[in-house]
Amino acid sequence: DLRALIDTANAPIFGIDKHGCVNEWNQRTAALTEYSVEDVMGKPLVENFISPDYRSSVAIILEQALQGVETASFELPFFTKTTQRQVRHVPTQYEAWA
Repeated sequence: DLRALIDTANAPIFGIDKHGCVNEWNQRTAALTEYSVEDVMGKPLVENFISPDYRSSVAIILEQALQGVETASFELPFFTKTTQRQVRHVPTQYEAWA
């Protein structure tokens, strides 16, 4: 099923709703960031989990994705939960899913 495929994928997969709140967070994303699904679900992604230096640019990219504009190879700097070091995800593209 799709839920199991997303959750167990070897790539980090996360999603946000139209308000920018986390609504998807797979096991790989949790392992890389050290934030569990329970830690992140329903919380604003950019304000809570993105490095302050990148919040503005990430917010723009995610807003464009929600409008259906795809972006290739954008670095997304998350903080880890325990060490506050940056983890960079480099997805090939962002897509808005209905």
